[in-house]
Amino acid sequence: MKCYETFELNFQGAEPENSHAEIALSALFTCGEKCWNVKGFYAGEGMYKVRFLPQTEGEYTWKVSGLFEAEGSEVCTASKSHGMVQTEGNHFVYQDGSKYLPFGTTIYALSHQPEELIDQTIETLKEVPFNKVRHCVFPKHYDYNHNEPQLYPFEKKEDGSWDVHHPCFAYWDHLEGIIRRLESMGIESDLILFHGYDRWGFAFLTMEETKVYLDYLMRRLSAISCIWWSMANEYDIMTNYKMEDWYEIEKTICENDPYHHLLSNHNCMHYYDHSRPAITHCSMQTIAVHKGDEWQERYKKPVIFDEFCYEGDIQHEWGNISGFEMTNRFWKICTKGAYGTHGETFYSEDEVLWWAKGGVLKGKSPKRIAYLKDFLYSLPSCLEPWNEPKWEEIDQEFEKNGENPFVTLIKSLNPEEKETLAFKSGDCAGHCGDEVFLKYFGIQCAAVASIKLPKDHKYKVEIIDVWEMTRETLIEEASGSTALKLPGKEGIAVVATKIA
Repeated sequence: MKCYETFELNFQGAEPENSHAEIALSALFTCGEKCWNVKGFYAGEGMYKVRFLPQTEGEYTWKVSGLFEAEGSEVCTASKSHGMVQTEGNHFVYQDGSKYLPFGTTIYALSHQPEELIDQTIETLKEVPFNKVRHCVFPKHYDYNHNEPQLYPFEKKEDGSWDVHHPCFAYWDHLEGIIRRLESMGIESDLILFHGYDRWGFAFLTMEETKVYLDYLMRRLSAISCIWWSMANEYDIMTNYKMEDWYEIEKTICENDPYHHLLSNHNCMHYYDHSRPAITHCSMQTIAVHKGDEWQERYKKPVIFDEFCYEGDIQHEWGNISGFEMTNRFWKICTKGAYGTHGETFYSEDEVLWWAKGGVLKGKSPKRIAYLKDFLYSLPSCLEPWNEPKWEEIDQEFEKNGENPFVTLIKSLNPEEKETLAFKSGDCAGHCGDEVFLKYFGIQCAAVASIKLPKDHKYKVEIIDVWEMTRETLIEEASGSTALKLPGKEGIAVVATKIA
């Protein structure tokens, strides 16, 4: 037994007479004063499995009951695994305390492609910066998603409907294999459990069927450390489920996941209620990337812009932004301490688009995203939003009653006016305490600007060209309000690092 790695007990027996999904098999794992109740599952061909994800080193005892009776003990030792990703304030961290910054990409129908294409996708992922992949359990039907999968999650009944009580074991073995391959490369699987882009009927399971499916999925996959649960892709377009159904799905996941993996729900138009205690982070679809700091403050949770349009050239407005704009949005998001997810949609006659099926990447943003990722990992801590003082040096003759009139004006704005002002503001800023200050100018093409640094420390100021991926010293020593000479082009960031 290795800490943070799947431990498995196997039993051989007769095939279940009724449901192959809901079987009477469970185990109690105990380490010191802590214990975990886990359910076993049927894996086909008379094989039953009980899986466990050890959370700490030490000696464990286990006792299996139900269809099989057995007990034993194992010594859990250290492993190379960092464990599950968890939240820490508005950011993420591995269970062992290692830093984790999510740089995701989207390959919705990855597990439903031919093996050659899956292999090609895995090879591509080895060369790019992405450490999280959003992909689906169920196959997807949409533009550029017309191929028929070789396998489905369930067998069919005589009437042609899906039988959730009889999982297709070949399918689940296949999905698991992909998740494990991603895991071996340090890539998290943000596993999408439901979506509405469907021609097979998976989007119209009854709530009873939904719970059977989720129960089997949790029995089988929850002991894998690299998994996140995304309840749905665009939950609000799934007409089969009302809001109370989503709350029941959320509850079912929580009750059947002994390890409490990360949990989110992705929107199309209506944002999910991210204040709900079980929701670990905000998974947002919007181009309003300037709102990251606002949502961090509101929900006290990490914010991931899992969909803010894709680099590509297809007809849909969400799938034809430029490589620069993808890079620009990543910098705007990350500068404020939030996180982004990449996607790519370049037209291809064979309908192999990365966002849907994988393959090879054609865009110009991935290597720029890799540059940003390396930069953020080099910082002493995660970035937090920085509200750079803008009006502190206003002439005293404009002061009224000891309060800055511009501040008073901003406070008086209604929500619509505040939103308009936020869109107008082109720059954004973040900081790591007083160690590092970062200001990103986005599409502004300023030749002159300024940055307001603490007066009691000295900073080295550097200029970063996010497209050319260059970093040059601008000022060797600066403090307080500092004038900047910039190149007058878009995609410029300024980073100030404390030297004294």
